[in-house]
Amino acid sequence: MTTSKIASMHDAIAGLVRDGDAVAIEGFTHLICFAAGHEIIRQRKRDLTLCRLTPDVIYDQMIAAGVARKLVFSWLGNPGVGGLGAIRRRVEGAIPDQPLELEEYSHFGMVARYTAGAANLPFMPLRSYFETDLPKANPLIREIASPYSDETVYAVPPLNPDVSIIHAQRADAAGNTQIWGLLGCQKEAAFAADRVIVVVEELVDESVVRADPNRTVIPGLIVDAVVVDPFGAHPSYVQGAYDRDNRFYLDWDAITRDEANLQAWLRDWVYDLDGRAAYVQKLGPDRVASLRPAGSASSGAVDYGDYR
Repeated sequence: MTTSKIASMHDAIAGLVRDGDAVAIEGFTHLICFAAGHEIIRQRKRDLTLCRLTPDVIYDQMIAAGVARKLVFSWLGNPGVGGLGAIRRRVEGAIPDQPLELEEYSHFGMVARYTAGAANLPFMPLRSYFETDLPKANPLIREIASPYSDETVYAVPPLNPDVSIIHAQRADAAGNTQIWGLLGCQKEAAFAADRVIVVVEELVDESVVRADPNRTVIPGLIVDAVVVDPFGAHPSYVQGAYDRDNRFYLDWDAITRDEANLQAWLRDWVYDLDGRAAYVQKLGPDRVASLRPAGSASSGAVDYGDYR
């Protein structure tokens, strides 16, 4: 009999995310788990190292809440809109009691780090740093001699988060997790981590997973907790469930520019709410309905009756 890994968001974060951990909330524009980030804020976790290819709005919120001491990243910003005020203020020392250490790579450098971590390798070689100044800024990006030629390449160290948090369309109770649509490096981040939390829009029976196995990106054997939290990726999107809330990203630009406004937003939308259901209720039915996509062949609405 399969052991259920279903947990509430509160219990998953309380049990698996510890002060001082390295935490990765991955997802490339698509499937970014804001709900988990908000729960980490609510539980006032501290001294985290936040890892992510594109630390956008969710990490701006988490860093504004004081959960992090370090950011390991590649590109950062509010996609298509502007900067991230909370991160900038802490890097520039505008809030002296909350400094933020930075460790920067290229996108491919971060992917290579997760891949090395997932494969239990001591490093990953790559060529792409020869025409950048990143090796000067980050001493962990190092030149190495090829053992097979006279070439010199760069190497990056493995990245093994203590916890990786992945959002997905669906999973079964054992944690077998299915994703479709735009992928980032969720699989690599999950395999590289010591502990894995999967957050999904829908819990399905094992038979549904078995009927369409090509969608299974993360196997249950590496998953520690399955959290069912619909709309948990808002304002990012989940293909087949809801669209990206572009209005939110535009609104965030004004919020993040002012520390007092940002802290007020955190009180209203995170601290004063007890979870994602309350957040969705606060958004209101009209806003939620406006983000529902039209039906499409890629929506994931598959009839599995013929395959069972």
